[in-house]
Amino acid sequence: MNPKNNTIKKRQLTGTVVSEKMNKTRVVSVERLRKHARYDKFYKVTTRFKAHDESNQYKVGDKVVMEESRPMSRDKRWAIVKLVERPKIDKVEATAEEQAEVKE
Repeated sequence: MNPKNNTIKKRQLTGTVVSEKMNKTRVVSVERLRKHARYDKFYKVTTRFKAHDESNQYKVGDKVVMEESRPMSRDKRWAIVKLVERPKIDKVEATAEEQAEVKE
């Protein structure tokens, strides 16, 4: 607790949105490094969290910061706070996708 204003500092994690299929909920994948006990080698560990997104504004591929919150459902205990960056889409790929949709 912070002695000045009696607020609790909440944990924040940075991750990538990997699913947006649920309403007001995003699945955020957080990657971290762990050290192997015997071989002293670092390896990646990925954890998936369900995070609250009130306005459904974050899309797959967005890098976001999420913060601890009260339990909102059985699995959802995080809330997305802000967007760090959006993935860059090449215009060449976008036009190719548009042309494929027109042909169908």
